[in-house]
Amino acid sequence: MRVHHLNCISTCPLGGRLMDGRSKEILGRGHLSCHCLLVETPRCLVLVDTGLGLRDVAHPHARLSRFFLALLRPEFREQMTAVRQIQRLGFQPADVRHILLSHLDFDHAGGLDDFPHATVHLLARERAHAARQRTWLDRQRFRPQQWSTRARWRTYPGAQGEPWMGFDCVRGLDGLPPELLLVPLPGHTHGHTGIAVDTGAGWKLLAADAYFHAGELDASPHCPPGLRAYQWMMELDRDARLRNQQRLRDLARTAQGIDIFCSHDVAEFERLSGRSARVPAAGFAMPD
Repeated sequence: MRVHHLNCISTCPLGGRLMDGRSKEILGRGHLSCHCLLVETPRCLVLVDTGLGLRDVAHPHARLSRFFLALLRPEFREQMTAVRQIQRLGFQPADVRHILLSHLDFDHAGGLDDFPHATVHLLARERAHAARQRTWLDRQRFRPQQWSTRARWRTYPGAQGEPWMGFDCVRGLDGLPPELLLVPLPGHTHGHTGIAVDTGAGWKLLAADAYFHAGELDASPHCPPGLRAYQWMMELDRDARLRNQQRLRDLARTAQGIDIFCSHDVAEFERLSGRSARVPAAGFAMPD
């Protein structure tokens, strides 16, 4: 299966180098990716996370919270939405028949509206917690305004089938080939999951927000201090998050033939995609 790497609208958090570890300034804004995947299967296209979507670009203040708009200041470029990049690659949005969703944070689920005919796969615990809107932060991060496709959501209770590389996983996703798995990685949210893809030449694991910076997978983990504080602010289960980070660290050290990457590290995105995170996927040019 062929995998395309899409950065579906970068965010530019306050804190500069303290947030991304690579910006020149501290007082400016940093640069974080929103790493999504487009997977070509024999039958259809599968999108892994959606990033921010067309409606977010057109009406950000109606869709997203003032808090996160001020903190993250997304680069609202229509050409960077998943649907526009898919068109640049020569496909039609209707070719996307399935979406695998790591979690329901606004910057991962904003593009769901752009694929109204796709079946969305996620963990049942994620849907249930997000829908409760129990806390102020829940109401800022989980945005029902982005959930027009809820009737097409397919939820899973948790592990199904044999484990994957020592992790629980959900196999047998409805209508999808066995090379696509949900790998529960709770902590950032209660129903947070990674997505594993067997390309035939090795595995790719989008760990989503299980970690935010590649240095967290090093033998001596490190993360820019501002980004570490942001992870702390957003976590719903600290013990689970740190435990899963350690398990990912062990997997990265011992496993062969697997690429592990997160959603927001620009360097990881650029290494895997072979292009700047500010440039949409290449196919043919479309007007900006």
